[in-house]
Amino acid sequence: MLFTRRRHFFKRVGLATLQICMLFFLLLFVLLPLVFRYSVTLQRGILFLTFITYPKDLDLTNPASIGLYATRNFYITVKDRDVDEDGVRIGVWHVLPANAVRRFKRELQVEEAFVAEHGVAEAPSVEPSTSTISINEHELQELEPFLRAEFPVIVPENEQIFYERLLRAPGGTVVLYLHGNTATRGSGHRSEVYKLLRKLNYHVFSFDYRGYADSDPVSPTEEGVVRDALMVYEYIANVTSNPIIIWGHSLGTGVATHLCAQLAHLNERGPRGVILESPFTNIRDEIRLHPFSRLFKHLPWFDFTISRPMYSNSLRFESDVHVGEFRQPIMIIHAEDDVVVPFHLGYRLYRVALDTRSRSWGPVEFHRFDASFGYGHKHLCRAPELPSLVLHFVENYRDAVY
Repeated sequence: MLFTRRRHFFKRVGLATLQICMLFFLLLFVLLPLVFRYSVTLQRGILFLTFITYPKDLDLTNPASIGLYATRNFYITVKDRDVDEDGVRIGVWHVLPANAVRRFKRELQVEEAFVAEHGVAEAPSVEPSTSTISINEHELQELEPFLRAEFPVIVPENEQIFYERLLRAPGGTVVLYLHGNTATRGSGHRSEVYKLLRKLNYHVFSFDYRGYADSDPVSPTEEGVVRDALMVYEYIANVTSNPIIIWGHSLGTGVATHLCAQLAHLNERGPRGVILESPFTNIRDEIRLHPFSRLFKHLPWFDFTISRPMYSNSLRFESDVHVGEFRQPIMIIHAEDDVVVPFHLGYRLYRVALDTRSRSWGPVEFHRFDASFGYGHKHLCRAPELPSLVLHFVENYRDAVY
């Protein structure tokens, strides 16, 4: 009798457990993917991750708070068909190069910060080539007495004119940095990249796409973020004739290749080179291999509920298509231990570029970084050889036109 009761008890417990497991399976692996399929908002949220912000309480109007002294914060309005006639306001940083800051540190009121970073020698860690630096240094030397007379001290009222005057000085190089998803233009690994480029005497522009940080809270789309990048690019190109290099990281590589393809299609002045850090081929390939997809990627309905709907809603970032649509040289850098964008996706993009681009177009370079260094997805900027690689690429192609 007791044995029979125990058997019935365990039978009921086992049945209840099975029912709970089945319900959990249906909710997690059937209902959630179906909700994802039919929710464009959820698809955009997962792709762009605008709700993930760090560091907390960062004052983006004060870049000096994270060590980016001599950096101008300003805003550009992007006119867009999808919003009202007021357009979308996006936040932008312009980081001055070290050689310009060295000459005007007193007027910029950053003497202590500059000396603390560069020491008495006040020289960048990697010297640009003699030909380029001599042109730019000569122009800065010519400008110096006039700018000092006109701008005895840099204040908000004259800041824009001063920064744009330096941007126009011949012999300079400009890097437009396109960040990946999550956080802001002030995140730690991104500011490390700006500081590296500053030391190479490059002007650096970085901005937050719509929906991120202090840019207008408009839901981002692929078309929208590419348009944001285009507006910042056009601002730079309208101010200076100096060569522009586009640097994209992670999702920003998809923005970079799409932007370059669009510039080529519009027959507008393009960049002199494109650097792709931790790139992928397209969103369909990336989403299947992303850590977030580990639980779902083997489901028979994965493509039906997740991959295909994103493509249908124009969330594609098809770099494997776009690299065959513009002529400029490309440098791809990727760490073997990248778990967010797997290394083989970056290498596959390199092979696609070699196969689809004309031989008369700019060359394509690929640089791998061994997993033993632990750079992962975000910290290639810490590789000691990276400044030399960037310098060599920029100097080779800054004056080349393809």
